[in-house]
Amino acid sequence: MRSFVLLRGELRCKWRILIIFLGMVAAVMLIPLALAVVSGEGSMVLAIGIPAGIVIAAALPAFFSFRRDRPRFRPRDGFLLVFLIWVLMSLLGTMPFYLSGHGFSFTDAFFESACGFATTGATTITNVEALPKSLLLWRSMSHWIGGMGIVLLTVALMPLLGVGSFQLVKAEAPGADKERITPRITDTAKLLWVSYCALTAVLAILFRLGGMDWLDAICHGFTTMASGGISTKNAGLSWYNSAFIDIVSIVFMLLAGLNFNLYYRLLRGKFKDVINNTEGRAYLLIFIIAAAAVTISLVPFYGSVGSALRYGAFQTASVLSTTGSVITDYTLWPAVTQGILFCLMFVGGCSASTAGGIKVIRHVVLWKQTGNELRRILYPQGVFGIQLNKKVGRKDVVYGVAGFVFLYAAVIVLTTLAGAVSGMDILSAFSTAVAVLGNIGTGFGAIGPGRNFSPFPDYLKWFYSFAMIAGRLELWTVLVLFTPEYWRR
Repeated sequence: MRSFVLLRGELRCKWRILIIFLGMVAAVMLIPLALAVVSGEGSMVLAIGIPAGIVIAAALPAFFSFRRDRPRFRPRDGFLLVFLIWVLMSLLGTMPFYLSGHGFSFTDAFFESACGFATTGATTITNVEALPKSLLLWRSMSHWIGGMGIVLLTVALMPLLGVGSFQLVKAEAPGADKERITPRITDTAKLLWVSYCALTAVLAILFRLGGMDWLDAICHGFTTMASGGISTKNAGLSWYNSAFIDIVSIVFMLLAGLNFNLYYRLLRGKFKDVINNTEGRAYLLIFIIAAAAVTISLVPFYGSVGSALRYGAFQTASVLSTTGSVITDYTLWPAVTQGILFCLMFVGGCSASTAGGIKVIRHVVLWKQTGNELRRILYPQGVFGIQLNKKVGRKDVVYGVAGFVFLYAAVIVLTTLAGAVSGMDILSAFSTAVAVLGNIGTGFGAIGPGRNFSPFPDYLKWFYSFAMIAGRLELWTVLVLFTPEYWRR
């Protein structure tokens, strides 16, 4: 009887946590709701207001009850909670699309919502410019919320989560290189969000100076800093045909793909830590080499170095940071150029960034370990370690990275087979698998420039939706739930 009471108490505690997290998302929905009211978009007032109102009404009692009953849960509970938060958050975000009256099926509405929170630049929408302003804002905001993570946002605003907060953050982003930059995880979360908001505000202002109206500038600021890549225009950023906007986008896509802990250290004057950061240096080096190679290969195509550099650097930054923005049809480029971009789809940004993908730090660890194995052939009795940030790294990091990369490759194969079963050609199926799992959204073949996911069958859209969520949570958080060991008490 006592065990039953304790179990019921744990379930009630977890349910309250889920409701509070959803309440945070619903509170953010009040911003596009206000725009719908001001713009006279009656259908959107109901489409956003009804689900937001219901969730907020349910979240308030749960919030105040937590002030009397502080949550206590095991570290393993964080995995289930984070996964459920992302799924339920996507379901909540589905409602504005589904109830908007613009012809979204429930499947397409959920796909759009999952794309948003997973920061994947994929879509089923064929005419973005026909959507109401408030829906465009909500679509962009969902990317922005998912970029830094609703878990980080709530931890920052709710110190009452106490002991369980770090478990939740670890479950949301179980990367190879993760650290607290302050003694308290709530302070760390606040600093990360302050940096995120500040960069977004600066980017929106620059976009406004580049010729966008305020709504477009804010929406593109949200999606670019979130490494989301969607646009308020059918033609994307190419609609503006502005070199200034393209250059600004390149800079901020790269900034979004950097480890946000570096910004804190930069503000604190710890320049040595920033310079010695192994992952950051590798990330920028990859971009410089790839952008140079792409630019050189495009000079004959465009006939000028300036145009080759503008378009080449943009698409390189877009793919590397997993933003997925497109300003030209890169499938018309030379095969070697397309090959470079395709390889970058397997890299991703830095850990603790808004970018998706395998992440640069894991590639660095495997590269260094490969060097160690070659040296071990020559010196069998030698002892070789891995240095990260000018410090000797732990040996277990190599095992974790190797396991993740193998798992990532296995899920790509499974996702490719799912696409092939639907009748997709193998290039399109493979490219789509890499694009959804890496949260890039655009690729080659059936999802190349000018194409979207609308022709795909519904079951495949559901499969891709959960693949995007799993990719956003870096696989471990989701797949650990399918192991028998997880459910053993």
